[in-house]
Amino acid sequence: MTKKKVAVIGAGFSGLSAACYLAKFGFDVTVYEKHEEVGGRSRSYQEDGFVFDMGPSWYWMPDIFEKFFNDFGKEVSDYYDLVRLSPSYKVFFKDDQLEVPASLEGIYDLFERYEPGSSKNLKDFLTEAKYKYNVGMHDLVYKPGIKISELIDFKLISGVFKLDVFKSMSAHVRKLFKNEKLIQLLEFPVLFLGALPENTPALYSLMNYADFALGTWYPMGGMQKISHGMLNLAKELGVKFETGVDIQKITVEQSLAKSIFAEKEHNSFDALISSADYQFTEQKLLEPQNRRYSKHYWESRKMAPSCLIYYIGVKGRVDNLLHHNLFFDEDFGKHAKEIYSHPKWPDKPLFYVCCPSKTDTTVAPVGHENLFILIPVAPGLEDTQEIRDNYLKAVLIRLKEKTGFDVENNTVHLKSYAPSNFISDYNAYKGNAYGLANTLLQTAHLKPGIRSKKVKNLFYAGQLTVPGPGVPPSLISGKLAAEQVLNYL
Repeated sequence: MTKKKVAVIGAGFSGLSAACYLAKFGFDVTVYEKHEEVGGRSRSYQEDGFVFDMGPSWYWMPDIFEKFFNDFGKEVSDYYDLVRLSPSYKVFFKDDQLEVPASLEGIYDLFERYEPGSSKNLKDFLTEAKYKYNVGMHDLVYKPGIKISELIDFKLISGVFKLDVFKSMSAHVRKLFKNEKLIQLLEFPVLFLGALPENTPALYSLMNYADFALGTWYPMGGMQKISHGMLNLAKELGVKFETGVDIQKITVEQSLAKSIFAEKEHNSFDALISSADYQFTEQKLLEPQNRRYSKHYWESRKMAPSCLIYYIGVKGRVDNLLHHNLFFDEDFGKHAKEIYSHPKWPDKPLFYVCCPSKTDTTVAPVGHENLFILIPVAPGLEDTQEIRDNYLKAVLIRLKEKTGFDVENNTVHLKSYAPSNFISDYNAYKGNAYGLANTLLQTAHLKPGIRSKKVKNLFYAGQLTVPGPGVPPSLISGKLAAEQVLNYL
């Protein structure tokens, strides 16, 4: 019997995940990728002896990655070597710096130092966060968002108040803690979700449980090792890949996607999953009559941030940095409002520095450091070389003040990446880096649908549909899309 054919557009995490599950279900799968390398936002590049991860750098929720590989009778360790970072990361404040321990006991001690008596509240906070994590990451995110009845589940209804869906993250945290540094430590994970902490459901304290209890990890060789591992798994399952194929059109006949067109028409198929940017697929690859959502719909969506990134190769060792470093030496609330409330290029931004050469000697030449510097910014901003240069100069001054190391005069490699690059490389709507904001009105079935209502055999995966942005949700998104194809075919 001839296998049903399924095409996947995009070889990011969600596309790779979808391809693996589709092959497991017995389909003939071909993945089409714009770039020569798989990985999507998690691509890498090598230059001057440095290996730079271009996108995601935090490895949280290790159980989700393990579950993905377990679904195919494999282990994470079959594809890459994972190490837990200890300390997990470092935070620089204006007048202080702290290292976040890898153990819960160490974290309780840290909270006691900054706010005597707070460790009891933290234990209660994390007990609730564990419940939210187990329900959120092992139940809610596996709902395909087809209809609201998916949420009519005894466990979810009976636990709706324990999930804190109707309480803000800010109110939840500030009820338990008074020290502003501890509050910032607890609120920072939601900074990339697409809303201020006061407008983000306290459900997302589940991220604090992932942070403190499950830990911060690193795949040796860089985050690219994850996508390369998934690529190897997909090939073992029989998936075919065509890279360097920039899709320009989806041909639709009688409400069915029949083929995709790049420089030439590619084979017909029985079903199609697009893990490319959802808005781009709808507005650029489909004719107007085949689009589920209008231009106005997309313009009304609340987006998570974009970012300005610098990849810097440095001669010498920057002694005062860890693998992950957060610079909260300016006003946290002001920068957040410049992302969400009054979108603009920030005056004095917070920023993040990843220095993977602290853990991994393969990502930089001997005697050098590999630096990845990220500034979260509002989506939709116009960026220029002058803006990039000015922010780099300001960030490196602050970096020198906090570490004592002069990065500017020891730089041997430099590349910047900003909203316009997200658009050109990933067709990212408004240059977004993290997808749709995780607001109540953009959750579950209120996100752009995983299934097209106009094209019967077209399905979507990735950060603009369910379950949302982030690497672990992207793995799950691919599985959900593949299951919908299975149901359809």
